[in-house]
Amino acid sequence: MRFLINSFFIFFALFSSSLYAADTGWLQLANTGWMNDNTPRHAQVRLLSSAQENGKIEVLLDVKLDEGWKTYWRSPGEGGVAPEIVWSSPVESTDWQWPTPGRFDVAGVSTQGYMGDVVFPITVTSNEKLDKLAGTLTLSTCSNVCILTDYPFELDLTEPVPADFTWAFNQAKGAVPPSSGLVEQTKVGFANDKLIIELQKNTGNSWEQPNIFTDVVEGAALGVPVIETSGEHLTATIDVGDDWGGESPDLTGKTISFVVSDGDISQQISHQVSTFTGTIASKVSSASLWQVVLFALLGGLILNLMPCVLPVLAMKLGSVLMVPQGEQKTIRRQFLLSSSGILVSFWLLALLMTLLRVGQQAVGWGIQFQNPWFIGFMVVVTALFTANLFGLFEINLGSKANTRLATAGGHGNSGHFWQGVFATLLATPCSAPFLGTAVAFALAAPMEELWLIFTALGVGMSLPWLLIAAFPAIARLLPKPGMWMLKLRAILGVMMLVSSLWLISLLIPHFGVSTSTSIAVIFLVLLVVFIAIKRGVRAAILPFILFAVFAGGFVWMTQEQHSGSRSLVKDTVNWQPLTEQAIADALADNKRVFIDVTAEWCVTCKANKYNVLLRDDIQQLLSEPDVVALRGDWTKPSPEITAFLQKRGQVAVPFNQIYGPNLAEGEVLSTILDRESLISVMNQAKGATK
Repeated sequence: MRFLINSFFIFFALFSSSLYAADTGWLQLANTGWMNDNTPRHAQVRLLSSAQENGKIEVLLDVKLDEGWKTYWRSPGEGGVAPEIVWSSPVESTDWQWPTPGRFDVAGVSTQGYMGDVVFPITVTSNEKLDKLAGTLTLSTCSNVCILTDYPFELDLTEPVPADFTWAFNQAKGAVPPSSGLVEQTKVGFANDKLIIELQKNTGNSWEQPNIFTDVVEGAALGVPVIETSGEHLTATIDVGDDWGGESPDLTGKTISFVVSDGDISQQISHQVSTFTGTIASKVSSASLWQVVLFALLGGLILNLMPCVLPVLAMKLGSVLMVPQGEQKTIRRQFLLSSSGILVSFWLLALLMTLLRVGQQAVGWGIQFQNPWFIGFMVVVTALFTANLFGLFEINLGSKANTRLATAGGHGNSGHFWQGVFATLLATPCSAPFLGTAVAFALAAPMEELWLIFTALGVGMSLPWLLIAAFPAIARLLPKPGMWMLKLRAILGVMMLVSSLWLISLLIPHFGVSTSTSIAVIFLVLLVVFIAIKRGVRAAILPFILFAVFAGGFVWMTQEQHSGSRSLVKDTVNWQPLTEQAIADALADNKRVFIDVTAEWCVTCKANKYNVLLRDDIQQLLSEPDVVALRGDWTKPSPEITAFLQKRGQVAVPFNQIYGPNLAEGEVLSTILDRESLISVMNQAKGATK
């Protein structure tokens, strides 16, 4: 009986020692001068450890906080102190791992830390064989007051390890952000006192509840990230100052460490800071709102010189000649109405962009030209304008009806308004200088700024029209009416005819070459037939010859573009499909990458192609062994191309970018390509020869 009793006590002692060995138990806040015995102990801490193996000791720090109290992450933010252990034992190094924190904003002060229960896995390294691991934990806890408390502790490493320690340690490590799994690509840049972080989430996953927690950067003070998301793409803008609230130090070249989280998933990222060029982040960081508004005004103004709009403006100026001398009020009214049509059109575009953003859809400049029904509508409108300019039909009403329509906003008013609308619609496939910057900023900015920028675009495009409305005498600088007016009208008709044929060519990707060619030929034949009926067979001979040339040119152009069998200038570059993986593979092989994102409906793309990309020296450059040429086609809706552009903050084509061993972050070229700049950047991107 005594043997059994002794055995029981021995077993109990061993079991107890196994359960509590290398375990400090719960350490509570010690009494302080301002506390009494009834003051609740708001924080409890407990440390457990493994045995020492190969010089390493695993330690678990468990912190329990009462409701309303918090402690801090390794980078506390604008206030607070991170937990710290000062070792009494001979410790060489401490690998303190931190679970994903939360953000707490109180009275304008933002901090990063934890509430409730948090467990820290810590790995300690010592070159000596230790029997005990001792130290003092300093823990800062805050509610409406902040308390900095020391917890002395000692762990007996000679005691058995708790049975569930390894499982608990692995569980704690599972809450520590890994270095992969959430983000596919990262870009960090600095410009004008702002740090910009761009993240591309894993393919097929949109951001839902993202947050970013930044580590301390020596000599700099980082503000709270302002986060914008669009599908898989995230852009965070962070204000940067110095430690004393002054001007920001230059962070270019430094390595930034941060944690990004989305719901229960997080990732630890360290990335070198570069200077952004040509991305939405650079535009947001380097251009203030008033600068972007100025860009919008200039971009809208330049649109009047693009081949899409110029025929309408010329037609508008020609209509001034039909106004009797001395009626400056009539000229002013006509041009103000056209200007209002332009402004209303840009407001409608802003409304469309707003609705698309609310619906999390892709947005971009000119994307309506990806819709065949919109193109078909524009073909009909330009065809009617063409027929009218050739004098095939007129709207003739009685004097009473004309007076009524003029005063009520009919042909006299609404016609001029719709000319402004028509000019705006024709402008959308054109990407003018400054336009891309303004639109990209608008589509990433708050809604009120989006509307302001689109209004500035409308005002910019309206400026020539408003100038004539303000000073009608300018329009009178044109020669007096005469036979030349009929010739001008015919020239404008030819210009509008070319626009109509170009629009028909945009139907080829949707309906095929044969169908689109048939539409163009039928349209030209009908024009000749109606000219013959209206003005006689003899008057139709010259238009027949001209239209036959147009028809032949249209057929040749479509065959050349879509079969590649005929071309005055052959494109010898081996273009590859554009993918992010293709860029990564090329850079891994120490090669340069030239990217061309284009669309059949993009007039500026065509100008870049024939003025720069098809030049012999550029063709030879893009065919060099260390160059990979990638092309993306945005003629039709393409989620892949849209995501590619959005990732780089682009909303319009053409888009050209160059990567290389010396340009790992890529450099975006100007909207209108320049041969010398292209060659210079390609040479800059070239790395050392292997």
